[in-house]
Amino acid sequence: MWNSFGLMISGSVCCYLGKFTEARAYHENALSKLDASYRTLWPTPEDPYVVVLSHLSRTLLYLGYIDQSLLRRNEALAEARQLSAYNLAFNVAFTLCQRWCGDWAAAGPQSAQTMLRSADELLAIASEEAPAWLGLGNIMRGWCLGTIGEAAEHIPLLIEGLAILRAVGSNLLLPFFLTLLAELYGRSAQPGEGLDRLAEAATMIEVTNERWAEAEMHRLRGTLLLSMHERAAAEDSFRLALTVAQQQTAKFWELRAATSLARLWRDQGKQTEARDLLAPIYGWFSEGFDTLDLKEAKALLDELA
Repeated sequence: MWNSFGLMISGSVCCYLGKFTEARAYHENALSKLDASYRTLWPTPEDPYVVVLSHLSRTLLYLGYIDQSLLRRNEALAEARQLSAYNLAFNVAFTLCQRWCGDWAAAGPQSAQTMLRSADELLAIASEEAPAWLGLGNIMRGWCLGTIGEAAEHIPLLIEGLAILRAVGSNLLLPFFLTLLAELYGRSAQPGEGLDRLAEAATMIEVTNERWAEAEMHRLRGTLLLSMHERAAAEDSFRLALTVAQQQTAKFWELRAATSLARLWRDQGKQTEARDLLAPIYGWFSEGFDTLDLKEAKALLDELA
């Protein structure tokens, strides 16, 4: 049991650090050693199967194995919902948060309506569990509502959620939440505010070393700068996002950064450079072709052909 526990913790830590290849190895090794009888003896409220499946799902996504990630995500939630009343609420809440991190990456705005229902479920659990769930639920709900409707109207809900988490001393996922806030500021035509939040996220990353969404943070900075017609600075941010993704072997983040950079180069008349950048990265993928990012990359490549 303790060997499985160590593998689970090591895999989770590597996922947050952005060491996705190592995280996958730890998680898959943990799954091969877990036994159902361990669950009644587990020393923490987190169910081992739920934790491993949730983090493995996210890890597979960032590595570029999108369909496999979806299968593991669904397994994790199914496992959480089958648990006894003693730890059902905690594990469902945990799984909903982990699912959100993955769905935000894989589907972006398309996930908002589905995740809004998850946010409502999380807020219902928050009345029974720790205050942190309330903070997380408010952030999730604020982002969903701001993505579906008027972004500026729902930014205060996200800020409220951040305040709750900070009050209880929770820093986990904070760079991610600040990136979400920056995204909503961008949607509300306040790119300067968004850049300030991304600067805060970058500072937090250097403190906590939580780097799983670092590439997307840089890419979003590039998007905000581009909206301010700062094209050279935007290109630098897209290039940095690409470099970070490549260092992490994060093919999904690499594709997204390359698409943004290739689109910028297309607009600058650099058709060949754009195609040569994006084509091999898109060509690496063997699954997930119905997701928005791969569809957009394919459409851009067809235009550049």
